[in-house]
Amino acid sequence: MSALTPIEAVSPCQSCGACCAYSANWPRFTIEDDAALDAIPANLVNERLSGMRCDADRCAALSGTIGEATACTIYTLRPEVCRECQPGDPECAMARRKHKLPPLPETRPV
Repeated sequence: MSALTPIEAVSPCQSCGACCAYSANWPRFTIEDDAALDAIPANLVNERLSGMRCDADRCAALSGTIGEATACTIYTLRPEVCRECQPGDPECAMARRKHKLPPLPETRPV
């Protein structure tokens, strides 16, 4: 078993970001209430007001380099669809495949 780097010990997502750069239709709003939507900076919301603004397939709130080191600039305000994606789940695996990253073992929320 190899030792984890400090970033991987915190969360494998911080060294990935693939799910945030999978599709311009991915970071969509689903069950957020008006207060949650109003808290997201307007410059990060798409023209249809249906989800996050993307630059190509990459969410505008994502900073860093896919597969190296990434962060969500609005992590505490992120949409529900982003909160639901878990390391190693089917959506994670699909996004990682697109970016030619190896799959992660699926984790279960506690």
